[in-house]
Amino acid sequence: MKQSWSGKAVYAVSSVLVLVIALFPFIYMIGTSFKHGNALFDTSLFPAMPSLDNYRQLFRGQPFGAYLMNSALVAGGAVAASLAVAVLAAYALGRIAFRGRGVLMLCILGVSMFPQVVVLSGLFELIRALDLYDHLGALVLADLIFTLPFTIWILVTFMRELPRELEEAALIDGVGVLTMIFRVFMPLLRPALVATSLLAFVAAWNEFLFALTFTISSGQRTVPVAITMITGASSFELPWGTLMAASVIVTVPLVLLVLAFQRHIVSGLTAGAVKG
Repeated sequence: MKQSWSGKAVYAVSSVLVLVIALFPFIYMIGTSFKHGNALFDTSLFPAMPSLDNYRQLFRGQPFGAYLMNSALVAGGAVAASLAVAVLAAYALGRIAFRGRGVLMLCILGVSMFPQVVVLSGLFELIRALDLYDHLGALVLADLIFTLPFTIWILVTFMRELPRELEEAALIDGVGVLTMIFRVFMPLLRPALVATSLLAFVAAWNEFLFALTFTISSGQRTVPVAITMITGASSFELPWGTLMAASVIVTVPLVLLVLAFQRHIVSGLTAGAVKG
């Protein structure tokens, strides 16, 4: 059935409106990051004379490169730990029938619904008992609270769709469980692994509350906390240009990653949504 011209017009206008609302803050942030001095008060999106002074000031005033590295280590560590646990858990929950499996899945999903502040005090005691306070390992452990549940949930959904005949053939050939998971199933799980890895990386990269609570020294500081500590010449002055430059540096890599792997993200998140 062909869509009427009015329906196409509504769709086009709605698409343009959504794009403007979604992209305008990002474009404004990029344009402001190249403004300097009185140009910051100009209402135009892009300055007439772009300047890199804000980016130079950002790296000159603090070890922003080290903060980026800390965030990358924390996010990468959280992704690696989440996948290592989630792949094994997804096989058990998706391929093995046992009593209480549904309840366990609901508990895993329920953990992700708790606000961070609810688990903050208990997690602080755990980190202090493990002697991880003011260490990047504390942030990796804390980030697992919100990266691990949805990683397991997505991988379980994808794991259930894999053909049972493939597993039976591998068992007949004498393949062990771990070999079957990492050598047979892992290549088939690639779209789901890419989707969950990227979403977990973004969540851990942007995490603020745990990073602020569990680290105190500048050597263990991550980017979200570092951005909040950027100040101007006085404590009452906000250097908007420098803040925008920091936001661009933090955001652009994530946008590029999402654009590069968007097909895997869509196929991974929609696995099992339609059953033939």
